[in-house]
Amino acid sequence: MKKMFLLVTALFSPVLNADLLDEVTHGYADNNGVKIHYVKTGQGPLVVMIHGFPDYWYTWRQQINALKENFTVVAMDQRGYNLSGQPEGIAQYAMPNLVGDVAAVIKHQGASSATVVGHDWGGAVAWQVAFNLPQMVDNLVILNLPHPSGMAREMAINEEQQKNSGYARKFIAGSPTDPDIMFGGPMTAETLSGWVRDDDERKHYVEAFKRSSFTGMLNFYKANYPSADNDSPVASISASPRLPMPVLIFHGLKDTALHSDGLNNTWDWVDNDVTIVTAPNAGHFVQQDAAELVSQTMQWWLSNRQP
Repeated sequence: MKKMFLLVTALFSPVLNADLLDEVTHGYADNNGVKIHYVKTGQGPLVVMIHGFPDYWYTWRQQINALKENFTVVAMDQRGYNLSGQPEGIAQYAMPNLVGDVAAVIKHQGASSATVVGHDWGGAVAWQVAFNLPQMVDNLVILNLPHPSGMAREMAINEEQQKNSGYARKFIAGSPTDPDIMFGGPMTAETLSGWVRDDDERKHYVEAFKRSSFTGMLNFYKANYPSADNDSPVASISASPRLPMPVLIFHGLKDTALHSDGLNNTWDWVDNDVTIVTAPNAGHFVQQDAAELVSQTMQWWLSNRQP
């Protein structure tokens, strides 16, 4: 029993003092002429991480440190963000292109498949990679973005979710320079990074957002968010393919954008095991608000699903 305890302790002890900004290597994958930037560290089975809005690869710093001893971890910048390409036009941000970006990153590692991890818009993309390219997804990890069928149900019947989606409708109709588009002001590097609690970490975000395309960020919503005449990949009324891979879901229960009721019945849409972990004191950015819970659980869960 003592040996078992020591093993579990080792698995649950991520190294958090490394400066990832100096440690990681940088690379670029190509998807039809759009360069997708990523950082990479670690060794072992491939894990690809996809951030949401407004964010960039650095959001995964705690999870990268936790996984790098046993996994090759690649955290990408989605198109429009930080060092990735910033193509013009709404259609460039349609879901097939976003799925293609992830596939390009996996292939650029010389791999045929990976564990795919996504938060928020990254979660929406990760779901679609799993639906459309299941052979490329060994395991699926989703943070604060319910299954499209759960989202569609809640947006149809849940008044709180309907109210919570008001910000997205503002994004779809607006532009980065609108005076109230973001936290009562226009989109700037400073307003976009206002949610980051640590002052030193926020500086990294301000620098990354200064390199980003605010129009591109909004185009994620304009191209993919559900509307009355749009069967969206985010909230689809059409049946999605059943998933064959194991699924791990995290949800911060204080999320004011995405209601946890959307998680109900996820197990009915997956043919493999589904693990749902809720963090009662975490908000939308659960990977940072409950970093230890997310990192340790992800490490344990993935370590038990390797060949």
